[in-house]
Amino acid sequence: AAVPASASGVLLVDRAAIAENYRILKAAFLEKAVAAVVKADGYGLGAEQIVPSLVRAGARSFFVAQLDEALKLRPLLDRCHPAIALYVLNGLTPGTETLFADNTILPVLNSLGEIEAWSRFAQQRGTAQPAAIHLDSGMCRLGLPPDAVERLRGNPGALDGIVPTCILSHLACAEEPDNPKNAEQLAYLKQALTALPRAPVSFCNSSGIFLGRDYHFDLGRPGVALYGVNPTPAAPNPMRPVVRLLARILQIRAIDAPQTV
Repeated sequence: AAVPASASGVLLVDRAAIAENYRILKAAFLEKAVAAVVKADGYGLGAEQIVPSLVRAGARSFFVAQLDEALKLRPLLDRCHPAIALYVLNGLTPGTETLFADNTILPVLNSLGEIEAWSRFAQQRGTAQPAAIHLDSGMCRLGLPPDAVERLRGNPGALDGIVPTCILSHLACAEEPDNPKNAEQLAYLKQALTALPRAPVSFCNSSGIFLGRDYHFDLGRPGVALYGVNPTPAAPNPMRPVVRLLARILQIRAIDAPQTV
């Protein structure tokens, strides 16, 4: 494409490389299901341009952070493939139940309050409603903390009307394979899962995929590695470079040795 005369630089995004990175991550995940995280407008690279390439590469589940992102992407995903699951990581904010349900968008339920609201909405509609349930295994960002999980264990009726399509958690230190926090989170997650109905489990972020089979479960959930960032900082980057920045040369100067710059 022509570069506008006013542009001081051009950012080139290689969508074929993003698709290849998806395939690399799926191979590392032993060819099981791998979602794609395209939050923050595809990490700033243009989700609407990136999503079709990921669908063609095989992605059938997508995660964004905000409901507005999901509402914008839903029509595009429907055009790309008839059966794409679209999740909102930030969860079910008050008053958004109808927007989620009517647009086939799945909330990631992060608290007992969100679970209660989604269950109540399902009962009002008279139909079971799908959602993901997020367990905080030690990231301490979003998700049900241990005391909330135990309350669910003692009250399985709290999930009435909810069909868990995915149970997810998030590794805090996966880019450090020798960090004991990884094994601690894995052990806690396995124990916490016994408090919930059986459903596919998603634990691995980009770096988690490279921790090995014990961490894999059912659904990989890479984000930053799709865009070329090294998920294994202690080893060579297995991902293809995605972004190239070209800057306009403003001036070339010849400077004599006594001069300062």
